[in-house]
Amino acid sequence: MELSIREIISVFMVLFAVIDITGSTPIIINLKSQGNQIQAGKAAVISLVALVGFLFAGNSVLNLFNIDVSSFAVAGALVLFVLAIEMVLGVEIFRNDSMQGSATMVPIVFPLVVGPGTLTTAISLRSEYGLENILVAIVLNMALVYVVLKYVHWVEKLIGKGGVYILRKIFGVILMAMAVKLFTSNLAVLLAGG
Repeated sequence: MELSIREIISVFMVLFAVIDITGSTPIIINLKSQGNQIQAGKAAVISLVALVGFLFAGNSVLNLFNIDVSSFAVAGALVLFVLAIEMVLGVEIFRNDSMQGSATMVPIVFPLVVGPGTLTTAISLRSEYGLENILVAIVLNMALVYVVLKYVHWVEKLIGKGGVYILRKIFGVILMAMAVKLFTSNLAVLLAGG
């Protein structure tokens, strides 16, 4: 077990871009203005448990369907690429099918924080980075999710609507580059094995 600051930063950036909690501040503010209660601590803890659980159980699920991590990573890279296109171009490709109900669970935890993109990313990252580095990056991201949910109005004032827009675009390009790297490195593994 060896912690790598470089790997932690890389994984943190990918997850930060996919979760895009700062980009969700307008949605969070809108939910609060409609009288919905959002429990920041509960949302962060449930998100952490769900992500870590999928990080460990994801391989068992893949083995059940006889799918290797490289194949899943290639598929995950395609999903990440589409998410990046959404962020950069400002188009909606994945439809948000969240139900009405508790704002903490739906739509904050599912699908804003722990959506299909985040789950796909978590397991795809296992083929590129050390497990301990992914865990640290997940914990750091959930701490950030907690801070943004707890102090959403302050965050929006700090970075402004323009700042949220710019961050979304910048992290969209970073996510696109990571998706290409994830795709090419795992496709090479698949082609070498086949």
